[in-house]
Amino acid sequence: MLKEASFWKKEDKKVRCLLCPHECLIPEGGRGRCRVRENRGGKLYTLIYGSVSSVAIDPIEKKPLYHFYPGSYALSFGTAGCNLSCKHCQNYSISMARPEDIYLKEFDADEPATLAKRHGCKSISWTYNEPTIWHEYTVDASRIAKKEGICITYVSNGYINEDPFREIGRYLDGINIDVKSFSEDFYREISGGHLEPVLNTCRVAKEMGIHLEITYLVIPTKNDSMEEIRKFCRWVVDELSEDIPIHFTRFFPHYRMTNLPPTPFDTLVRAFNVAKESGLKYVYLGNVPHGDYENTYCPKCGNLLIERHGFSSVIKGLKGKNCSRCGEEINIVVD
Repeated sequence: MLKEASFWKKEDKKVRCLLCPHECLIPEGGRGRCRVRENRGGKLYTLIYGSVSSVAIDPIEKKPLYHFYPGSYALSFGTAGCNLSCKHCQNYSISMARPEDIYLKEFDADEPATLAKRHGCKSISWTYNEPTIWHEYTVDASRIAKKEGICITYVSNGYINEDPFREIGRYLDGINIDVKSFSEDFYREISGGHLEPVLNTCRVAKEMGIHLEITYLVIPTKNDSMEEIRKFCRWVVDELSEDIPIHFTRFFPHYRMTNLPPTPFDTLVRAFNVAKESGLKYVYLGNVPHGDYENTYCPKCGNLLIERHGFSSVIKGLKGKNCSRCGEEINIVVD
């Protein structure tokens, strides 16, 4: 669905997109790196306003958001395209696609809210591919949904300029940001981007009071050194908070990185231990067999607060936002 884009400026016969840090300079008839924003007649247009590739009702734990209304459901939407080019992308069939290459169903801006209410979903989640490139639609649809009392979450690579993030951030209740590595070389060689803009999005999300969780996919030989993981954990503690939930997830071969093995479980346990030693209170392992590493425990007394099995969760030791045993306040969003 065609609509004039926001966050761009004209430079002679070209247009400069200002939505993400690539700031693509796009000639007449050309598109940005995301493949969904096009220069037509000296104006920048989004080609995907209201265009949906995927819609499903997901447990909020799938995002993963473990500290955001645990046990609730999110009506989840994706579109086409992405502003990064990760060689290990799990959703490459939509993230690497042009809008004309896949089936897309058109949704008006008020339809997500209507569907979320009809199906009893606590929240709407913009997910599956990168929601940054869907900015115009997610802003409009989120504004309407918020008026209906529906929460809004983003599952994002964090590769967005600060002004547009602050615009959508007014409507975001929760966000999971994928920090793909704590190495600039990794971002340049594996993802086609840069690290610092992602870290800045994390800072701004925290400053704006958006509930923030961070995912770090541990890839063998690429970003799995304990030195790098320790630097990442210390950055979270020093610049964000020791209360930020961190998800270390297991890599499986996908897309253009099928030559690597799955992440050894022992590597994930070592990352977990490094994070705890660094002072992080809530650390989880994802894409692993059921066990204690997906449960939430009180960081003060060790009381089991939330027990999880796959994407299901049961609150066991919380009284509101506090541990039912010792009274410790937990960084969690609950009714």
